[in-house]
Amino acid sequence: MSEPANPDRRTIRRLPENLVNRIAAGEVVERPASALKELVENAIDAGASQISVRLAEGGLSLVEVTDDGCGMRAEEIALALERHATSKLPDEAIEMVATLGFRGEALPSIASVARVTIESRAGTQGEAWARVVDHGAVVSDGPAALPPGTRVRVEDLFGKVPARRKFLRSARSEWAASLDVVRRLALARPDIGFTLEHDGRRALQVQPGDTLAARTALLVARELHDNAVAVDLVRGPFHLMGVAGLPTYNRGVADHQYLFVNGRPVKDKLLIGAVRGAYADMLARDRHAVLALFLEVPPEEVDVNVHPAKTEVRFRDPALVRGMIVSGLRQALTTGDRRSVQAPDAGAMRAWQSEPVVPAPAPQTSLFFQGYAAPRVSEAGQAWRGYEAAMMAPPAARAEPAVEAVPGHPLGVARGQIAATYIVAEAEDGLVLVDQHAAHERLVLERLRAAGAGEGAAPAQALLLPEVVELDEPSCDRLEEAAAELAAYGLALERFGPAAMLVRSVPAVLKGGPKGVDVQALVRDVADDLARNGAALLLGEKRDLVLATMACHGSVRAGRVLSVAEMNALLREMEVTPRSGQCNHGRPTWIKLAHGDIEKLFGRK
Repeated sequence: MSEPANPDRRTIRRLPENLVNRIAAGEVVERPASALKELVENAIDAGASQISVRLAEGGLSLVEVTDDGCGMRAEEIALALERHATSKLPDEAIEMVATLGFRGEALPSIASVARVTIESRAGTQGEAWARVVDHGAVVSDGPAALPPGTRVRVEDLFGKVPARRKFLRSARSEWAASLDVVRRLALARPDIGFTLEHDGRRALQVQPGDTLAARTALLVARELHDNAVAVDLVRGPFHLMGVAGLPTYNRGVADHQYLFVNGRPVKDKLLIGAVRGAYADMLARDRHAVLALFLEVPPEEVDVNVHPAKTEVRFRDPALVRGMIVSGLRQALTTGDRRSVQAPDAGAMRAWQSEPVVPAPAPQTSLFFQGYAAPRVSEAGQAWRGYEAAMMAPPAARAEPAVEAVPGHPLGVARGQIAATYIVAEAEDGLVLVDQHAAHERLVLERLRAAGAGEGAAPAQALLLPEVVELDEPSCDRLEEAAAELAAYGLALERFGPAAMLVRSVPAVLKGGPKGVDVQALVRDVADDLARNGAALLLGEKRDLVLATMACHGSVRAGRVLSVAEMNALLREMEVTPRSGQCNHGRPTWIKLAHGDIEKLFGRK
């Protein structure tokens, strides 16, 4: 007796080939820009030295990619249109892939949802051949006229798949996405020339053999030529290089961050987070850096197969990669940031209290310019001691020196104070306005960093009477866990019962002002930072958030009247301190009005 049919039982069956290709197309071909990316990557992997792209209606009606690469024979064209056929994997070592793509699904997937024409010629002696596939069906196959290389035309994308077609965006939006794809791939390969035309208008053209600096300035922003530093860091087999925009040159969106791993454009969360961490105390939270970074790693150290479009990667040692990006960016910004450091000549780097001359750093050649490398924080010790002496002096001892214009000081000499908040200084080339609280906040933070980076614990100022700070129990637990790290920076804490901490010392650098530091507020804010950022806060770059909080409590407040000696000592210290152009929250610490700008204000120009 046969088993009765069960209407709810579903039989497993093999999907037809055309449906399989359309499903694969759903992963590979989201929009015209996705198809364009696959075709340009194929051209790069074919060894092309020149790639030309033509688009119509943002790629909705036409995507055409022409290259002068190795080309294909007739039988290879037919094979390329079959699933899982590729020339990019010579063996089964899939983890060692060195090309931009290799899955062999791009061409058949695109051909299943569009009309695709492939014309190719392998070498000067080979015969050019063309094959046309319309939404999965072969329309024609025969000889063609073509110079060595390949041309692929994609027309009427999703023309017979209305359910997908209606979800595409406007031609303008699709064009913007396609332009971004070409720009990123052109950045990745300065040795290849690219031409992009849209609706008959040439939108982009770069020549093969450009330097990385020239290609980046041309494709990202021309202003980078004067607002960027070179990044170059090697750790074993890992190599990080590229161009990083100064913190003063930033954007409101993160669309101008170009990240590459082994020449592959990626939008990886780990890398984006590392960039954000590197700029954390130099940019406001709603501003984003402009940069192009290239990371070269051994193939076995990275997995590029975690995303269908290969825009995300997975590293074997993510902590190493993150730390390398953060340290590489910070090192470059410290040694090459002309806008925030403004390192002057040797004769000008003299503290206001007749301190010995600090030697000027050796000139450093960067990717874009020859400028001065910022001195290490330790080299600023002479200016710092002069500044501390001015700040600690009693009011009666703060004699006002005769202020004469001193040539060579980029930030000039102090002429006065506005609203007990802003220092007015006269420089050789204009008028300088300094936010005294923001500037001193950065100086204290860099001093704390330098102290923590040295050997042994940072100098601490012991309290005459230890202070008890009452907090809730979870906050005390977090502070107790971080006590060893905080002690390295001079903040000595002990548990004092279930809901209180005993403070025995604070960083010596925070005791510079005549009123010292509010210990209660400092400890509470540090506890808040620990709660806000989690247990891993004091690891790596996140530790700087705590240091920034400590620095804020030890800096000169707005509303405090400063003597001329104090103001000049602050200016001299800023000139020899890295990243002094921005406070710990990313706001500028000083601005300059050139003589020409002032003359324009009064109609003299």
